[in-house]
Amino acid sequence: MKFSADMLRLYAVTDRRWLNGQTLTQQVETAIQGGVTCIQLREKDLDPDAFLKQALEMRELCTAYHIPLIINDNAEIALKCNADGVHVGQKDMSPQKLRKLLGNDKIIGVSAATVAEAVEASQNGADYIGSGAVFHTYTKSNTRPVSHALLTQICQAASVPVVAIGGINAENADSLKNTGIAGIAVMSAIFAQSDIKAAAERLLSIAKGL
Repeated sequence: MKFSADMLRLYAVTDRRWLNGQTLTQQVETAIQGGVTCIQLREKDLDPDAFLKQALEMRELCTAYHIPLIINDNAEIALKCNADGVHVGQKDMSPQKLRKLLGNDKIIGVSAATVAEAVEASQNGADYIGSGAVFHTYTKSNTRPVSHALLTQICQAASVPVVAIGGINAENADSLKNTGIAGIAVMSAIFAQSDIKAAAERLLSIAKGL
């Protein structure tokens, strides 16, 4: 799938803490129907076989809806399920190694919380930068805060699109306007909501105005 910045508009990161009797695939399909433009499958606790099974299910779903599937941190799973790309942190595999492993047609995202990290990642082959945490978040530990002024600097310095992440919801997303971001990445703001589709629709409407 050819990468474009529009894919980052409403970037949903999965979390199975809020399944409430549904499967993750069911919840993700509902979110896509609400307007999500990209799915990142994030599984920190599944064993490799279970992760691959879930990734294959998600691959089929995302293909049906023409939505890119990004695998968090795990290039091996991404290859096995033929995902559209991989997202890595600063301590994970480098963009150069990922590119050699995955090929030129896959999407590579890299987390960056400083201007220097963002510039390095974009120079080393990242297709996009994930920058945050732009707000306080309970869903991910060990995050580094990124002020809106710093986010703006990162967007200006990076040669690739930037998606903001970290504690973003329908109440605060509008304050990210004019920072230069291509989109917002969310987790609980969609998947922890009682009406996932409506939550995605509202967030997409906000994201389009940023």
